Amino acid sequence: MNDTKTQLVDKTVTGNYFEDFALGQEIVHATPRTVTVGDVSLFTALYGSRFAVQSSDAFAQKIGYPRSPIDDLLVFHVVIGKTVPDISRNAIANLGYAEFRFLAPVYPGDTLASTSTVIGLKENSNKKSGNVYVRTTGRNQRGHPVLSFARWVMVNKRDANAPAPTPIVPDLAASIESETLGAALPALDLADYDYALAGSPKRWSDYEVGEKIDHVDGQTIEEAEHQLATRLFQNTARVHFNQHVEGKGRFGRRLVYGGHIISIARSLSFNGLANAFHILGLNGARHVAPSFAGDTIYAWSEVLDKAELPGRSDVGALRLRTFAVKDRACADFPGIKSDGSHEDGVVLDMDYWVALPR
Repeated sequence: MNDTKTQLVDKTVTGNYFEDFALGQEIVHATPRTVTVGDVSLFTALYGSRFAVQSSDAFAQKIGYPRSPIDDLLVFHVVIGKTVPDISRNAIANLGYAEFRFLAPVYPGDTLASTSTVIGLKENSNKKSGNVYVRTTGRNQRGHPVLSFARWVMVNKRDANAPAPTPIVPDLAASIESETLGAALPALDLADYDYALAGSPKRWSDYEVGEKIDHVDGQTIEEAEHQLATRLFQNTARVHFNQHVEGKGRFGRRLVYGGHIISIARSLSFNGLANAFHILGLNGARHVAPSFAGDTIYAWSEVLDKAELPGRSDVGALRLRTFAVKDRACADFPGIKSDGSHEDGVVLDMDYWVALPR
């Protein structure tokens, strides 16, 4: 009987805790995922994204794509979802991202897999958890990198008395240099870009640094939808699913996956940025506060910078700072207080580059 119990325990995993990680550790994540048009349809049903290039094969082919590419954030969610069982299954929170670059387009039928390297560790002062810093690369079936990013996660300790590692916090770039962006875009012929079908006549030149855009619409999070979305990405973090456990935790309920908020904000941004059809990269993103089912998410964006892309006359880059805010419309642009803290209701603060036709 005892041997049988031991054998059963050996065949299951509970995920890594803070003390299980080591600097320089290389992790190959299960399971490769072939992304299909079915995944795209469900992603659209969950977030309502309307960007024309990702919605229409005919539109995409007319400007130089072989077919409509997979939405950038669906690629991100699949790649990060692979990492969760090894890195953040026992996480308290996903804290942020940096040096986040899309490297190649992904199309229906492509298979994505992820690997990560631990680049930093720092125990928290309460001795019950610590921050784990990793760099993750997503590759397609040919082994070509399609996405690379760093992120840091607060992870529980299994044993509060376990010795702390030497604290190492990686030096991550505050922003991505614009001249390094654009590789994930094929050569495009935008002479036939149909602005009426795309939903807006506004091009790269129509936006000004300092301009603020209220995306107007709101989207309420449903309990079933945020869990369905998280399962779609094969993200196994129990804080999103297990009410039996989370009901006894500090919030008394399941947390919404942070990427769900990112996707809602991106979808809402169509109203005002309809031609920002590709995310070039993220300079950084912070999940400022938790979100729960029943919250209604609004969003607004500020244009932080504009840049030409080397060797490209077809598209230009806008650097945006998008705030997602819960249960508060954004006509007054809620963001940062005078003391540097976030205003009430802000749940996401995201700094990123997008491409628009010139």
